[in-house]
Amino acid sequence: MVGNNQSSVKRKEIYKYNAPWCIFSMNWSIRPDRPFRLAVGSFIEEYNNEVQIVCLDEDQGEFTVESTFAHHYPTSKIMWIPDTGRQFPDLLATSGDYLRVWRVHEDNKVKFECRLNSNTNSDYCAPLTSFDWNEVDPNILGTSSIDTTCTIWALETQQAIGHTGCVSGHVESQLIAHDKEVYDIAFSRMGSGKDMFASVGADGSVRMFDIRNLKHSTIIYEDPGHAPLLRLAWNKQDANYLATFATDSVEVSDLICNRHFRI
Repeated sequence: MVGNNQSSVKRKEIYKYNAPWCIFSMNWSIRPDRPFRLAVGSFIEEYNNEVQIVCLDEDQGEFTVESTFAHHYPTSKIMWIPDTGRQFPDLLATSGDYLRVWRVHEDNKVKFECRLNSNTNSDYCAPLTSFDWNEVDPNILGTSSIDTTCTIWALETQQAIGHTGCVSGHVESQLIAHDKEVYDIAFSRMGSGKDMFASVGADGSVRMFDIRNLKHSTIIYEDPGHAPLLRLAWNKQDANYLATFATDSVEVSDLICNRHFRI
């Protein structure tokens, strides 16, 4: 009877983690062998910030810190490499003043791999507002910036498991995407799943691009009041659906069905 009671004890459904600072960005790892692992970025109003990697300790029933590393300025976005098949190194990318790539080793130590800078001829770098990691081809990343551009990066990860070489990357293409600051970028699973992406910006528009022909873009939505659009997201189940929201808005817009949801 005691054994039956013990086996029927329900696991906790809510786990909490209290960071030592205000949180600005976070992202779940999707590696099957590292469930419930989360990267968390700080918001400290100074140059020196931090990123923590926390993981659920199921025995203790709480999140524990696996590693902490320094980061220049708050991270505008954090993403783990979208690699469920463990075909790539265990990588983490962050955006802020630059796009940086980090490698997490088996002992949970984090090593800085590379800093991707599209303007090597200037001491000035336009802050990056966001980025996206292509799920179909993890060698491709896209960044958005306040300088009105989107940049597509080709990442060289030395795919073989256990390879000790450094990760590197280069600019595949760069384009002026909007008339004003670009606030977000997201790859679409339309077509091959690696050629199409959309962006939103301060000009209040959503624009679609094809990496194979960046001379042209399609404006698929404009905010009626021309309010800046801050974020966008594709439906993971149906690539025909896209959602976005504007500054100071309490509505999320379903662009395909032209519906608005209050939040």
